[in-house]
Amino acid sequence: MTEDTLIINEQVAIPLSELSFRFARGGGPGGQHVQRTETKVELLFDLTNSPSLGDEQRALALSRLASRLDSDGVLHLTSQAGRSQAENRADVTERFRRLLAAALKPRKRRKPTRPGAAARQRRLDAKRRRAQTKQRRRPPDSSGEM
Repeated sequence: MTEDTLIINEQVAIPLSELSFRFARGGGPGGQHVQRTETKVELLFDLTNSPSLGDEQRALALSRLASRLDSDGVLHLTSQAGRSQAENRADVTERFRRLLAAALKPRKRRKPTRPGAAARQRRLDAKRRRAQTKQRRRPPDSSGEM
């Protein structure tokens, strides 16, 4: 993270001016201090209107982060784990960076494979064993033929 830009991956860098922060009184450790200071941090990022993302990146992020967005397409993340506002702000910013990086990471396509000869042979052997086991369970043939 540089002074005014948050590096997400090789292609994407978000200016810190696009991130909004809100502060509130949070729970967690801190005793009386936590009841008097606004240490809880909420990060807001307008994903639908961000000029830092290309159209394909925006569509990908919108689909993968849909459950975390509000009706306006704004991503909300909160942190209240630390005792200070600065600690929580750094925590929520890092979580945002990792979340967006994971959402923008391309998925690997599955290469279809076929079973090998040994696997096919094992499958056929197992089928034969099952068939013999079931055949032994049957009552003997009563027609008298041998």
